[in-house]
Amino acid sequence: MEKGKKRMAVLVGCNYPNTRNELHGCINDVLAMKEMLVKRFGFDLSNVQLLTDAAGSVILPTGANIKKALGYMIDQAEAGDVLFFHYSGHGTKIPSVKPGHPFRQDEAIVPCDFNLITDVDFRQLVNRLPKGASLTILSDSCHSGGLIDKEKEQIGPNATITTNNATVPSHSPKAIPFVSILQHLTSLTNINTSDVGTHLLECFGSDASLKFRFPPLEWGQFESIKPDDGILLSGCQANETSADMSPNEGGGKSYGAFSNAVQMVLKEHSGQLSYRRLVTMAREVLQTQRFEQQHPCLYCSDQNADATFLWQPER
Repeated sequence: MEKGKKRMAVLVGCNYPNTRNELHGCINDVLAMKEMLVKRFGFDLSNVQLLTDAAGSVILPTGANIKKALGYMIDQAEAGDVLFFHYSGHGTKIPSVKPGHPFRQDEAIVPCDFNLITDVDFRQLVNRLPKGASLTILSDSCHSGGLIDKEKEQIGPNATITTNNATVPSHSPKAIPFVSILQHLTSLTNINTSDVGTHLLECFGSDASLKFRFPPLEWGQFESIKPDDGILLSGCQANETSADMSPNEGGGKSYGAFSNAVQMVLKEHSGQLSYRRLVTMAREVLQTQRFEQQHPCLYCSDQNADATFLWQPER
């Protein structure tokens, strides 16, 4: 891909304040990334949109608002542009509605209004990219592996995940169980069904995920177009959780473990880093910090795996 002309970003941090699902480090994650994008990667501040659920936020990170911001960014893109989406917040797994996959689960992120954005939505966004533009997604959320449907796995699940008696840092998992999602939506719709799509369509109508708005027979339009320029850096594997840290000692800031690991790697290595190297090094940071059951993953084409992260210009 040619070096980018425009550099555009959508940064979403959901802390879910004053709810049972409250997190603490997600807004800090995207604020730190905003600074990094501008100072190091050449993003113009006017092309970086920030959506958070902090007190006083004018535009909240609802499902509709996040998809609107991403869609606008895609619509503005041209060949050679570099697009970036950083999400820090809860993720979840939902029963698959794909034919032939009755026991499989699919991945989704959980905006502040619980209007789930699914792997199919991210696949559709990647398919809309103009040729020669790239979309990098960094999702610091639970179950985020595979969040771009059918994107090729470059760094993925370990053959074995060992457990030991090491002390794991105190943290909160960035996941909302499916049953909790269902209970919340049922309280809004008063419909007696375990079909999450029914509740989402009732609550959000045309703003609900494409996964539930189209019958499975029409899913061919959302198949991946290979090779593509969608790139996913996930905070963990599809069956794992990502950590939200709330350090109370010394006045330290709260943060997402994966977002923080990426920041640490980028600060320690000012030169160009490939996507593959960045994810590998972020894994090493988490291992050093004793997050031994959180394994960041990389999903993209073979060519993009060894491309420079966000096509950082040479200095």
